[in-house]
Amino acid sequence: MNKEYFMREALKQAKIAYESGEVPIGAVITRKGEIISKAYNRREIGKNALFHAETEAIYKACETLNGWRLWECELYVTLEPCPMCAGAIINARIPKVYFGAYDQKNGACGSYINLLNMQNNFRPEVQGGILEDECTDLIKQFFKELRNS
Repeated sequence: MNKEYFMREALKQAKIAYESGEVPIGAVITRKGEIISKAYNRREIGKNALFHAETEAIYKACETLNGWRLWECELYVTLEPCPMCAGAIINARIPKVYFGAYDQKNGACGSYINLLNMQNNFRPEVQGGILEDECTDLIKQFFKELRNS
């Protein structure tokens, strides 16, 4: 399986968020080529600032693997992680992060700031722009509809 396949799976999660009235962000975590967790943004539904797609996926992956170190995993997320999620990625020791859309206002993987490349003891490999147009279009469509309503 390739990066586009897993990003499409993350996009499926983002579409669930979209249909729920949430900002459409989805994430999946893989281990050895197999999806071990899926999640989507649910801050509004859950009334909790911590319920980002990435943190939810990390939580589920930790439960699945019965541990907090996700050192054999890869994270695929439709939007560049924010500072909170970047911190969670570092703390979970996820070695590879792939995202779709860049976030110029709040992205913590190079667009606004790069927290994943700081001088700490763990620096994940990051690649952005995986299915960028599809990920960006979904977010733009969501906010356009929100403004029009």
